[in-house]
Amino acid sequence: MSDPDLPRCGWAAGGPAMLAYHDHDWGTPERDDRALFENLSLQGTQAGLSWRLVLERRGNYRRAFHGFDIARVAAMADGEIEALLADAGLIRNRAKLTAVRTNARAALAVIEAEGGFGRYLWSFVGGEPLVNRWAAHAEMPATSELSDRMSRDMKRRGFVFVGSTVCYSLMQSAGLVNDHMVGCFRHPEFGKA
Repeated sequence: MSDPDLPRCGWAAGGPAMLAYHDHDWGTPERDDRALFENLSLQGTQAGLSWRLVLERRGNYRRAFHGFDIARVAAMADGEIEALLADAGLIRNRAKLTAVRTNARAALAVIEAEGGFGRYLWSFVGGEPLVNRWAAHAEMPATSELSDRMSRDMKRRGFVFVGSTVCYSLMQSAGLVNDHMVGCFRHPEFGKA
C-alpha cells in the first residue's frame, strides 16, 4: 500500500483504485505489446466516460478480451463480440467493443511492419519518455502536436477510436510522456526535462 501522505497529482485522490493506478501504473514507461494494446483498448473505451469507470471494469475487459492477447482478439468472431453486449461487467457500446477487435487486427499489421507495437508507439518519442514540468493540472494539454501526428498515423493504419485526445492519454498512461506534476513524488522517476 502506498503512503497516503505522499504528494501526488490531484486526480489520484479519486479513491483507492485511482490512487493505486497513479502510484503503480500511470506514467510508468511500458514497452510490452500486449500491455500497450490493453492500454489503447481501455483508453478508447474511456472516450466520453470517466477513467474511474473504465478502471473499475478493467478485470472484466481482460476476461472478455482474452487477457488482451492481440492475436486472439484479432481472431474473435462477430458472434463473440455480439455476446459481449450482454456482459454487464463491460461498457456495452457496440462500436467500442468492435473497435477492440479492429485495433487488434491493425496492431498485428503494425507488429509485422514495425517489429512490435511498442516499438511503433515509442518511435513517436524517439524511444525515451518526454518529460514535462507541469506545476498545475490546468497547464497540462489534452492533445499535442505529437498526439495529433500519432492519431493521423494510427488512423491511416486502420486503428479506430484513436483521436488525438485518446492518443495523448495513451502517451501519458504508458509513460511516453511524463505528465506527473512536478510536485508529485513520481515525477522524478522518469528523468529530467
